[in-house]
Amino acid sequence: MHGEDFVRELYDASYRRLVGQLTAVTGSREEAEDVVQEAFARALHHSRTLLVVENPEAWLRTVAVNQARSRWRRLRRFAGLLPDLVPDVPPDADAASRLDLVSALRGLPAAQREAIALHHLAGLPVHEVAATLGVPTGTVKARLARGRAALAVVLTPGTEPTESRHA
Repeated sequence: MHGEDFVRELYDASYRRLVGQLTAVTGSREEAEDVVQEAFARALHHSRTLLVVENPEAWLRTVAVNQARSRWRRLRRFAGLLPDLVPDVPPDADAASRLDLVSALRGLPAAQREAIALHHLAGLPVHEVAATLGVPTGTVKARLARGRAALAVVLTPGTEPTESRHA
């Protein structure tokens, strides 16, 4: 199969899923669309490489996450701002729960938010999250544990923060 045809088929099969996953990572559907489009543009440029990778969608997801990280670094460097986290509306979530979750995610450090979004919202196993983020699986597990603990405090009424020995 020719590289451009492969990328076109991959786009048709993966674009919506990747945008959904990256929306959870970036907090913005528009930002997610931009970084996923950039990933596909790079895929066209590197189509021969993409033909031989084991999981082309994972390659695209990694490129998109890296692009999102680069944008965040640029924003912090030049403007000192982080992107606003404006979620896409999940079809079965009520508005209040969605707003609570978005607010809670916004309060997490970026590393924890990325791990939570990719594992729990995008449904990736821990080893794929680790590969996507370029960190060891133990780091992903720690980020998930800390992120879940922080979310539980914010999202569960009457829950008090607990001290952690491994802050």
